[in-house]
Amino acid sequence: MTMAAPGKETGKRNGFTIRRLWPVFLLIAGLILFFALDLNQYFSAEMLRENREVLLQLVDSHRFLVVACFMVLYAIVVIFSLPGGAVMTLAGGFMFGTVEASLYVIVAATAGATALFLVAKTSLGDPLHQKAGPWLDRLEKGFHENELSYLLFLRLVPAFPFFVVNLVPAFLGVSLRTYVIGTFFGIIPGTVVYANVGSGLGSIFDAGDDISLQTVLSPEILIALTLLGLLALVPAAVKKFRHRAGKP
Repeated sequence: MTMAAPGKETGKRNGFTIRRLWPVFLLIAGLILFFALDLNQYFSAEMLRENREVLLQLVDSHRFLVVACFMVLYAIVVIFSLPGGAVMTLAGGFMFGTVEASLYVIVAATAGATALFLVAKTSLGDPLHQKAGPWLDRLEKGFHENELSYLLFLRLVPAFPFFVVNLVPAFLGVSLRTYVIGTFFGIIPGTVVYANVGSGLGSIFDAGDDISLQTVLSPEILIALTLLGLLALVPAAVKKFRHRAGKP
């Protein structure tokens, strides 16, 4: 009776197999279908303007159901990395107000991002570590020393696309606990900004003015968010300074 080599068994079990990658294929198929059906047209400020009365009536008559559908749809948008999160946050502010919308978005976005993180980690992250070699281990070790600070920085600074920050920590071995905490708190400032703008869309629509996603984040807000991101790096900087100074 011939027995397979242990290394070979490990490779089959831990490598890039179809069984391991099927969630990734599903996410890619969903993204392709989204654009193939031209669904991105429904995620626009103009669509929100055209359906404002319908949305407000639905909130008044079926608030709990609308909130539940909003949060589920937001989580799906995040999981499949669809380009609709910003518009949905504006819509949430318009329908529910700044405080409520911020809460719904933060919870839904964190849940969706966590689901995507787990898919990326189990499907790609673990096999990638086996294929990449020691250079990824060194990068991971450097990230791990201050992973919460680095994750908060990536979440706070608007320069980094949301879906990229959802995936990168999975490849760097960030713990699930740190990922959830960093995501939840890191997206609060940006979410509040968009939800607050969304709460004032009614007056913007009444005035006949246009709104662009690019104008939501003014230079002042961008600077403020960047400074918050840099502030998140202070613990890492202090730790490195104390290490170089020879202090425990």
